Amino acid sequence: MGKWRPRGCCRGNMQCRQEVPATLTSSELFSTTTQPQPQPQPPPADAPGPWAVASRLCVTPGQGCGHQGQDEGPLPAPSPPPAMSSSRKDHLGASSSEPLPVIIVGNGPSGICLSYLLSGYTPYMKPDAVHPHPLLQRKLTEAPGVSILDQDLDYLSEGLEGRSQSPVALLFDALLRPDTDFGGNMKSVLTWKHRKEHAIPHVVLGRNLPGGAWHSIEGSMVTLSQGQWMGLPDLEVKDWMQKKRRGLRNSRATAGDIAHYYRDYVVKKGLGHNFVSGAVVTAVEWGTPDPSSCGAQDSSPLFQVSGFLTRNQAQQPFSLWARNVVLATGTFDSPARLGIPGEALPFIHHELSALEAATRVGAVTPASDPVLIIGAGLSAADAVLYARHYNIPVIHAFRRAVDDPGLVFNQLPKMLYPEYHKVHQMMREQSILSPSPYEGYRSLPRHQLLCFKEDCQAVFQDLEGVEKVFGVSLVLVLIGSHPDLSFLPGAGADFAVDPDQPLSAKRNPIDVDPFTYQSTRQEGLYAMGPLAGDNFVRFVQGGALAVASSLLRKETRKPP
Repeated sequence: MGKWRPRGCCRGNMQCRQEVPATLTSSELFSTTTQPQPQPQPPPADAPGPWAVASRLCVTPGQGCGHQGQDEGPLPAPSPPPAMSSSRKDHLGASSSEPLPVIIVGNGPSGICLSYLLSGYTPYMKPDAVHPHPLLQRKLTEAPGVSILDQDLDYLSEGLEGRSQSPVALLFDALLRPDTDFGGNMKSVLTWKHRKEHAIPHVVLGRNLPGGAWHSIEGSMVTLSQGQWMGLPDLEVKDWMQKKRRGLRNSRATAGDIAHYYRDYVVKKGLGHNFVSGAVVTAVEWGTPDPSSCGAQDSSPLFQVSGFLTRNQAQQPFSLWARNVVLATGTFDSPARLGIPGEALPFIHHELSALEAATRVGAVTPASDPVLIIGAGLSAADAVLYARHYNIPVIHAFRRAVDDPGLVFNQLPKMLYPEYHKVHQMMREQSILSPSPYEGYRSLPRHQLLCFKEDCQAVFQDLEGVEKVFGVSLVLVLIGSHPDLSFLPGAGADFAVDPDQPLSAKRNPIDVDPFTYQSTRQEGLYAMGPLAGDNFVRFVQGGALAVASSLLRKETRKPP
């Protein structure tokens, strides 16, 4: 268990100055504003309080949205909440208040779905619905009128099979999209009721606007999953898009539309009072506090979540206490690196947005030296497609063989993903030394990058050990990303399935109970979404169901 230790407002390279304001408490965090805000859409009358969070803190302009042309401005800001209990100084030297039941770190689709469930929105089986899975249908009829949250998720999910390793993810997906894997379009068998007695006060902290990393993706990019699989409970994407007079492209949606949908979902479902944007968490610590401190009523573990808010290009520290913390940060915070000499040179980048910016200002043109794209995944393919759209010459390098069965292109149906299969075809047919069937594109399969040189050169080695040097204008290293859990002790490595290996969403996620998503190593700490191995929006919602069910049982057991 973590030990309490003094912590100031500095972390990493952030410098403290005398004029930095005092650490914000819960009430100050959610009631402070720096400028007049538009009138809000009021939350439901029975929205969870007393800590109904006023999301009056928007990210600094330019921080959040990569598709400004499609959005409709910031989310409306709710009115200030009632004041919380008076704050006091605890033995950490940080100002604090009574603990919140739940703090969610991350405001992507995982965090949004969990907030919906924790706000009292409760799923029930429709009385007249018949699920096409006979075993699941029989189990559901055994408890008529009982919410899914109040049932045994282990029992309900037993025997389900599908494209996820998580039994609860398969269960919730089967209830929301009963026969989608078989080409059907059967409506959800769930109906939703707002039960205020099921509401659990909570806060959702996110760096960007609600939707998380989706606001950082170039808006015209098409989603890998079908558009209908990107939706959250009780608001189908296709229905939302019809009202926006938008349409799906080959059954898929653009990243810009999906980011807009997630923001709109928070507004339409009345969840905005729980969300704080522009919040960067720098530390999560826990221990068993003195019962007389921090509003604690028992000796259960208590979490302190510290960080800063970004407002008007200033940073305001905050410190919150909670009985439970849910990690829902995703894995896009820290791009993977090659770890070779020269990778820190200014023409080396690790995000597609660098190519977009260079194209926009004319730093890269069809007359430039080639852009070097490194990687054999979908992000690299997106970069190739983007460069080809602007007639920018490309060298595409990757270490795997084109016919490697582990290559993602070999796993995608051609009919659904024609643009990715076009890139795969280019990779297969075009090598750097052969005649050019695709003008302006060269591939380097099974090449290892050795180093970068200051004069914009990249040095490779092929399978025969021959070194090759290429002049480039810009380099994109797109080989995946890692979660940034630097705010946890040991950067979260101790919580992985294999603590001796790096934390990885695909190979070594956080070890959680499959039916509660609570960490197997720390009570009160939960992980969901990619951190727990659920890498598609379609399946992260099952994690939200598991977490909400677990937290509801905890809060129900708490003495009044």
